[in-house]
Amino acid sequence: MGCDGGTIPKRHELVKGPRKVEKVDKNAELVARWNYCALSQEKLCRPIVACELGRLYNKDAVIEFLLDKSADKTPMEAASHIKSIKNVTELKLVDNPAWSGDKESIKGDKYDDTQSARFICPVVGLEMNGRHRFCFLRNCGCVFSERALKEIKSEVCHK
Repeated sequence: MGCDGGTIPKRHELVKGPRKVEKVDKNAELVARWNYCALSQEKLCRPIVACELGRLYNKDAVIEFLLDKSADKTPMEAASHIKSIKNVTELKLVDNPAWSGDKESIKGDKYDDTQSARFICPVVGLEMNGRHRFCFLRNCGCVFSERALKEIKSEVCHK
């Protein structure tokens, strides 16, 4: 029947502990950072620009953000530091010959390898997937891995 005194509740049934903090999957975060625009959350497509914080954007999304200054639109925190198109640098990226993402996944019946990168370092050949640090030169927009910049130690562009 219940409530007749036959059952004694245990402590863990009565006291609720603190909620566990949800952990963000680091691989998913890296994929999102290197494959999607930080402003519009769409896939990165050329021309790609970067700010001084190192965030990647589609150039179209940055231009739309700068043009649409209506009062009802709240400023995006991902691009609140961008005041003009001069605050971003257009990147000259080198395609990865081993990447076949857009060509083969048109039907949707293929596994997309999120760990292979679309772009590589032209000097060393490291993939630009978030596992290695990459730098871009503000004056020309060329992108290199940090390892390549340490090895060559030159003040001019490597290209």
